[in-house]
Amino acid sequence: MEEYTNQTALYRPSDTEKQAFLTRTYGWMALALLITAVTAFFTAMSGPLMGAIWGAGTGRPVLFYVLAIAQIAIVWILALAIRRISVGAALVAFLAYSVLNGLTMSSIFWVFNLNSIAYAFLGTAAMFAMMSVYGARTKQSLAKAGHYLIMALIGLVIVSLINSLVTFILKMPLSWVDWLISFATVIIFTGLTAYDTQKIMRSAEHATDSDDYKKIAIIGALELYLDFINIFLSLLRLFGRRK
Repeated sequence: MEEYTNQTALYRPSDTEKQAFLTRTYGWMALALLITAVTAFFTAMSGPLMGAIWGAGTGRPVLFYVLAIAQIAIVWILALAIRRISVGAALVAFLAYSVLNGLTMSSIFWVFNLNSIAYAFLGTAAMFAMMSVYGARTKQSLAKAGHYLIMALIGLVIVSLINSLVTFILKMPLSWVDWLISFATVIIFTGLTAYDTQKIMRSAEHATDSDDYKKIAIIGALELYLDFINIFLSLLRLFGRRK
């Protein structure tokens, strides 16, 4: 995102161009969240599809792991090839990611009460909105905080992988570690929401109607989408009532 912004550092867009950029970013994020929610709900309502994803009868959720790997691949492709692919291809990849995420998230409707899901969503929306406003309004640069948050996120991923390995070996979950991981995830992605919002607002200061900035909007939407989803799932794990 910074590379594109630097290319047009001397350009000052009109208010209409700024608004168009922000509308694209938040509009695509909202669309992706809606697609994920609808996909997750209708997948959960389909017994055969849920059985296929989670390996009913075999105990081996092979399709789930395939979907998870596909999600990681799409994010990497978008991050590494965003300059070379078209706007349409980038948008299709982002929306495909939201569908795959909905498929893998469908289990929350089997595990948690609907009230818990609704409360977690509302809590996430409130936290996301507050941090977005903060990121958009603050005059202080969040770049340094963002770098520390990204380092913390890398550490969190490593701890999560180790925890999964230990759980697999011991054949039992370490609930207190899961709780700490979920709590840390909420803190990290809440901070990243403000950081990503500030990056998007600064990009809007130089936005044009070019394909480059349309792709920046897609990457920005993906970052905000990931912030929202991770906060939501962590709040649900921390406070959700299980069936």
